[in-house]
Amino acid sequence: MQDLLKQAQQMQQQLAEAQDKLATAEVEGSSGGGLVRATVSGSGELNAIVIDPSVVDADDVESLQDLVVAAVRDANRAASELAQQAMGPLAGGLGGLGLPGM
Repeated sequence: MQDLLKQAQQMQQQLAEAQDKLATAEVEGSSGGGLVRATVSGSGELNAIVIDPSVVDADDVESLQDLVVAAVRDANRAASELAQQAMGPLAGGLGGLGLPGM
């Protein structure tokens, strides 16, 4: 039982470290061939949007809106992949603790 508790504490510490790394990591998504770029944290928080001035057209705001949405979605997908890479090995280890439902 002691070993089980030790293993759980180690996994908890590793999980906290992975979460801290994700919070400070940044990933970027883009659309329109890089004309619109969105940067999000590893935890999915939107940090920045960069829009190339060449796509700003007062007569076609809808296209710009679509590009922004696509860039944010791409960045969120990248953040999700990063989180999966960072947390995947830890989540997989929960089943090895022999806890019901894990």
